[in-house]
Amino acid sequence: MMRDSDLTIGGLLRAFPGRVMLTWAMTLGETALMALIPLFIGFAIDGLLVGSLTQLWSLGALFLALVALSVLRRVYDTRAYGTMRVEFGKTQVNRSAELPVSKLNARLNMGRELVDFLEETAPMVMTGVTQLVIAIAILFFYSPLLSFAAIGATMVALGIYALFHRRFYRLNSALNHQTEQQVGILETRSARPVAAHLLRLRRAEVQISDSEAMLYGSIFIVLLALILFNIWYATTALNASTGTIFAVISYSWDFVDGVIALPATLQHWTRLSEITRRINGSVRST
Repeated sequence: MMRDSDLTIGGLLRAFPGRVMLTWAMTLGETALMALIPLFIGFAIDGLLVGSLTQLWSLGALFLALVALSVLRRVYDTRAYGTMRVEFGKTQVNRSAELPVSKLNARLNMGRELVDFLEETAPMVMTGVTQLVIAIAILFFYSPLLSFAAIGATMVALGIYALFHRRFYRLNSALNHQTEQQVGILETRSARPVAAHLLRLRRAEVQISDSEAMLYGSIFIVLLALILFNIWYATTALNASTGTIFAVISYSWDFVDGVIALPATLQHWTRLSEITRRINGSVRST
């Protein structure tokens, strides 16, 4: 099914539009239901404090709908994306017949990461963006200052990632290049080259991990400062009920989850950009 498609994310979307759109639609529905939970919990708390069970039953109905949709999406996702991996791998092999086995083996595994992006990372992006939009909208409803603080924190987090982009691309390029050598090195049956290869892999993985730690540590400092500000502002400056304060704190934390998804996605996209260049470069070279 990918015979005339590029070996890219866009090529996958053009080859399997219906399957991808259906899984993403279910993801958006699941995310929207999940995002409503803190609001409904706040309503339930306020309702129970005045002796009403209506809001509690509404919360229970929301939970049941969320569970049903989540199970259905996961059952369908496994089958849909499994088919996409098979077709993508077949296309890679057909277009890279003259590529050395070591490189082809490594690039087959790399190619699967493009499908993984659609199955795992893209839904995470949708979840993160939906959480961001809903959290900012509800925080604005309670106080514009809360939403403006959240938007400012988002801009700072994206700015921090921009400082790491080139480093992630370079480190992933080094890791992928070394991975392509693995089968050929193992075929030598020589202990010293194998040990050197494994050490190079370890070095590249450690450098990527250290960069991730620095990136997310910096972003978390910004986001936790936002949480502290929102807690202080909601409890001291707003004339709010207990349920409202809970909702403000919950949506502030949902906002943190959403923001963290953005640099994680950008980091994954940086890796996929290098992989896409690499696997399509093999096609041109053959």
